Amino acid sequence: MRLIQFVFLVVFVLLPLVLAAEDYYKILGLDKSASERDIKRAYRTLSKKFHPDKNPGDETAQKKFVEIAEAYDVLSTSTTRKIYDQYGHEGVEEHRQGGTAGRPAHDPFDLFSRFFGGGGHFGHAPGHRRGPDMEFRVGIPLRDFYTGRDLRFSIEKQQICEACEGTGSADREVITCDKCHGRGMVIQKHMLAPGMFQQIQMPCDKCRGQGKSIKKPCHVCEGHRVVRNDVETFVTVEPGMDKGTRIVFENEAEESPDWVAGDLILILEEKEAELGSTDEQRTDGTFFRRKGKDLFWKEALSLREAWMGDWSRNITHLDGHVVRLRRNRGEVVQPLSVETVKGEGMPHYSEGHLHDHSDDVDEEPGNLYIEYTVVLPDQMDSAMEKEFHSLWEKWRQKKGVDLAKDSGRPVPPPEPARDEL
Repeated sequence: MRLIQFVFLVVFVLLPLVLAAEDYYKILGLDKSASERDIKRAYRTLSKKFHPDKNPGDETAQKKFVEIAEAYDVLSTSTTRKIYDQYGHEGVEEHRQGGTAGRPAHDPFDLFSRFFGGGGHFGHAPGHRRGPDMEFRVGIPLRDFYTGRDLRFSIEKQQICEACEGTGSADREVITCDKCHGRGMVIQKHMLAPGMFQQIQMPCDKCRGQGKSIKKPCHVCEGHRVVRNDVETFVTVEPGMDKGTRIVFENEAEESPDWVAGDLILILEEKEAELGSTDEQRTDGTFFRRKGKDLFWKEALSLREAWMGDWSRNITHLDGHVVRLRRNRGEVVQPLSVETVKGEGMPHYSEGHLHDHSDDVDEEPGNLYIEYTVVLPDQMDSAMEKEFHSLWEKWRQKKGVDLAKDSGRPVPPPEPARDEL
């Protein structure tokens, strides 16, 4: 009985402690099968989202930022990740306090700084300049602008070496140059004449202007502190985005320990229309033309259809739904006339926040404009020609219109009669 009570007491005491320590995978929105790339991608996204600089005064966001850093610090290292998977939070704490390779938890801002190549905060960190922005153009078909799409592609860029954490040293030990005292520059005197000297500032020859040196260069970056990698990038194209839209990824341009990473800017471009390879991609909408949020389409009619009506057309839109065009018998369509199909243009897209609404902003989708062209027969046989000529003559005599007179143009005088001789 006492044993059972003791077990219940232990569970009662320890259960709140277990529940208080939230699962690291859950914090990053991952499961235990997540790859190293998944963990880095999750940290990259969440740390920027909850960074205190972007959420001033929000204690919840600050707490979340620290939790995200702690989770990434543990899961990004294979040793601590294995310990965590087997023994949980307690195992990691024991490992840090006196384990085989015990090391203290990183300061969350220090971790953010090394990951993004900055000073732990957004903007210009003390002693760091901002690196250049990168622009990358992505061509997608009109269909993707209409329906939206998640894109995945690789961009080659410079990154801080993870093996040495940007130090260039295999043991992470960096020695300050004793000649220039870390400045990277030295002052040398040159005698121009007796009693006349000139001081010249030049790069330190001992550290080659670096101000620091290393004894054991990193085997990955060979002491350069940075490496070039193909980085997998993800972007979401929202329905209704326009060509030329610029999607900005803050601080995701080329990295360096010497600067705060600039922005990676993706510019969306529209590919030239081409017939799709699958049935789903073989839509009439592929060959729509776009201007802003409106779409344009040219539809050809025969002379009989334009004159007599009694026809219908099914136009397959960009997402596969059908837009039906029709005329009843006796309804005439004039050549080059334009029909407006409301709401069948591009969907509405706003670059503002999802919850920013304004009564002055038109949130309706665009329209689809159909321009009709009439295809005339190249030739007629003699019997058909006689029938049409007779029909047109009767119509002209009954309701004929003198286009030359009605146009407002000057009517030429009749030619004078001429003598046969």
